[in-house]
Amino acid sequence: MHHPAKAKNCIFLFMEGGPSHIDTFDPKPELSKRHLQKFKRSGEMESAMSSGERYFVKSPFNFVKAGKSGADVSAEWVHLQKMADDMCFYRGCQVESVNHPTACFHVNTGNRFGGDPAIGSWVTYGLGSENDNLPGFVVLPRTSYPQGGAGNWSNGFLPADFQGTPLRPKGSPILDLNPPAGVTPDTQRANLDLLGLLNKKHLEARPGRSELEARMSSYELAFRMQTEVPGVIDIDGEKAETLEAYGIGTAKTDSFGRKCLLARRLVEKGVRFVQAYAGNWDSHDYIERAHGSLIQSVDKPIAALLNDLKERGMLDETLVVWCGEFGRTPDNGIRGGGQSYGRDHNAKAMTMWFAGGGTKAGHTIGATDEIGAEAVDCVHHIRDVHVTILHLLGLDDNKLTYYHAGRHKQLSQFGGQVISELIA
Repeated sequence: MHHPAKAKNCIFLFMEGGPSHIDTFDPKPELSKRHLQKFKRSGEMESAMSSGERYFVKSPFNFVKAGKSGADVSAEWVHLQKMADDMCFYRGCQVESVNHPTACFHVNTGNRFGGDPAIGSWVTYGLGSENDNLPGFVVLPRTSYPQGGAGNWSNGFLPADFQGTPLRPKGSPILDLNPPAGVTPDTQRANLDLLGLLNKKHLEARPGRSELEARMSSYELAFRMQTEVPGVIDIDGEKAETLEAYGIGTAKTDSFGRKCLLARRLVEKGVRFVQAYAGNWDSHDYIERAHGSLIQSVDKPIAALLNDLKERGMLDETLVVWCGEFGRTPDNGIRGGGQSYGRDHNAKAMTMWFAGGGTKAGHTIGATDEIGAEAVDCVHHIRDVHVTILHLLGLDDNKLTYYHAGRHKQLSQFGGQVISELIA
């Protein structure tokens, strides 16, 4: 730790596919005035996946002024709007890519091309884990992995024990975690001890091989996880009202509800960084139906997570982050014609929000232009968001480095700045 931290843990809610800021947390009344007028793209927007003539499209959703802070929230967020005074909305973020794989890599690792450590890997590299029986970085993916696959939670050039560990929130949490029938814990312990002895002898002849050291550490962690993980996954001990609050047991919300509840249980157990995925938010058409359905699937679980953390006194020390890989355009994203209205990819404007962990509750920071095409106030590159997350966790991006391929590397690539406006 490089300075006093405001947060101990981070829960990162990644909305894969690119949710539309215009239809969630950044209303644009001007689009209602210009609805179906022709829209001429300019600059980098031309690189988005456009086809045919473009038209302005108003949001199909109404917005409300939520909480005492009066935050702009789509009325579709029936439950989350009640937590608006605990949230900090940031409308000034920009990224560099409008392609899903490179944009996902960019937000998750700081590098558009993949192969670098994920932000969760950097955090655990800097802070370690508070629980020796659980990974420091846990991932709760969708059934289908995101674009770019496991590279989104890779350890990259960091030692392998800093990679994200995917857990399944239902059923067997990790495939093949438990030994085959007939293999007792004592037998398994003896096997690991023998393997460890052989590995140590191998390592003595090859000093400095961090890959082998990490593998040895991973074997031991997997052994300890056999007793710890099932208890974390097992939610039978939770109160019925808690399960209901997260939407568990209801088809629409059960999947993400389990992820949100598990995220709370994991940070409660000392896991440093938890990332939960939801999607697919890539609404090139039928945005009213597609975004409406997705909001319904995550709204109640996320609100329950924030409220649960708050009631347990954990929100102040837990940083919650919500974002996708980019925003969406103010014009239609129809492909081929004939479909209902949607939106295209937009790297120049996206909204994310934060809660807890030393961020400014009840504030909206930054702004986009009158049509939501580009951020114009408190504009920051995604690298500055990364630097800010590290800062809140007590880490200095310029000091959190790892020597690889001839230079000291860091999450922000070449440095960034803390977004002070977000910090309480």
